[in-house]
Amino acid sequence: MDALFVPLASAIGASVDQIKLISCLLIACPLGSLFIRIPASQPNLKHLFNLLVSVFFFIPVLDLSWGFVQLLGSVLGTYYIAANVKGPNMPWMVFAFVMGHLTINHVIRAFYNLSYETFEVTGPQMVLTMKLTTFAWNVWDGRTAPENLDKWQLQKRVTKYPTLLEFLGYSFYFPGVLVGPYLDYASYMSLIDESLFEGKRSPSSTRSIPDGRKRVAYRKMLTGLVFLGIFVVLSPSFYYGIVITPWFMTQGFLYRMAYFQFSGFIERSKYYAIWTLTEGASILTGLGFTGYSPSGESTWEGAANVKILEIELPSNFKVLLDSWNINTNIWLRECIYKRVTPKGKKPGFRSSMLTFATSAFWHGIATGYYLTFFFGGFITTAGRLCRANLRPLVLPPPGAPTTITKRIYDLTGTFAGILILNYVAAPFMLLTFSDSIEAWRRLHWYGFWMIGSTLAFFWLGGSSFLKALQKKEGKVAEKVVTPESHVMPPPLDDVAEELKELQQRMKE
Repeated sequence: MDALFVPLASAIGASVDQIKLISCLLIACPLGSLFIRIPASQPNLKHLFNLLVSVFFFIPVLDLSWGFVQLLGSVLGTYYIAANVKGPNMPWMVFAFVMGHLTINHVIRAFYNLSYETFEVTGPQMVLTMKLTTFAWNVWDGRTAPENLDKWQLQKRVTKYPTLLEFLGYSFYFPGVLVGPYLDYASYMSLIDESLFEGKRSPSSTRSIPDGRKRVAYRKMLTGLVFLGIFVVLSPSFYYGIVITPWFMTQGFLYRMAYFQFSGFIERSKYYAIWTLTEGASILTGLGFTGYSPSGESTWEGAANVKILEIELPSNFKVLLDSWNINTNIWLRECIYKRVTPKGKKPGFRSSMLTFATSAFWHGIATGYYLTFFFGGFITTAGRLCRANLRPLVLPPPGAPTTITKRIYDLTGTFAGILILNYVAAPFMLLTFSDSIEAWRRLHWYGFWMIGSTLAFFWLGGSSFLKALQKKEGKVAEKVVTPESHVMPPPLDDVAEELKELQQRMKE
């Protein structure tokens, strides 16, 4: 089928793989409208529909026959392990199996030095890894006494083992099979039998499926196409790699800074495009229904993987992290962060570091990923210190209108958040250590200066001064916990606290 895509790729200036991927995402939208027309009384037909569409994507369109075979091997292996291993190590066996397979393919990708424009099996495999490991934990929760489970675990537990066709349909749910969103098995089955909509129908509707689905889905599709157009038109000129070209250093400093920030937005527009397109296709199948707004319109927020405004105009870096790759954060929290924490204890530094390591290996082995993640630990530390020490001083009294000081604080947080986001994200796209360091050097290390000076201020007396000022003004800081995003490593004060506890235990 390459003959259909090569001319279009040449005309647009994009890679053939990118055109193929976008074509699959666009095809998924009308197919989603067909999927939802299959009655709930024929669930096997729905499972088969998912499987056949995914086969169509992988083999004739994407030409990834061997890739599909590998994914199928992971699915069948997980199905066998989860069914036959009854002990508590079963979820970790599935994790080792699928994560090890993914890491091998990451190594192969790095060995052949494939750019992020090349679409191969690791992208879908990352999504499948989340689904399969989540399924394993859900099965284990189904074998565990309910009183030992939390709310999420109770809602998602699997008590009836699926048939092979049900599991294949879940694993290859077509709207999210290539780039996400990932979903858990209980959510998938509630979509299949339409129990997702039970008790939530509008009184004026006679259909089992709430009205308004197409309105939201096509709005998402239009949003995705707009961002796709922005990326296609502007990405040849605005991209992170421009920083390491000779042209970049011929420009003035302020122009370089502004150009780099805009390039970051263009780089992110690619992710906004694919994630909103897949969200739209998922909504067309019925996934993501969350109830009704006060005005009576149906809401479909359950399939979102990104909150664009919260990323581009964040009030602080924590909000930004929580709004990016939302489903991956859920997976890391529910399947790693909570699971590595010993029963009866609260998650701490050890849980955070193991979760961070999982996130890093899940993304790949490129050095640039680890530069991004490592610096992220310092960023989250600086953010925590600002929220604990500065924010209480600018908050208005309860019920009072927002003050000018609070507005300035918020605007400063937004501006600083965008600057830091682009600085820390550059290595994630440049991939190599040398290119990443060269890019940071050409940006005069501004991210390190921003975060380093913030940490120095707080650690060299600023925290004590501001705490005393809070006490004098009668303002008490809320307890600041580790950010919900488990993609970044834990803040450094968590590290220090854990080391103190370890030292104390050694003395005892």
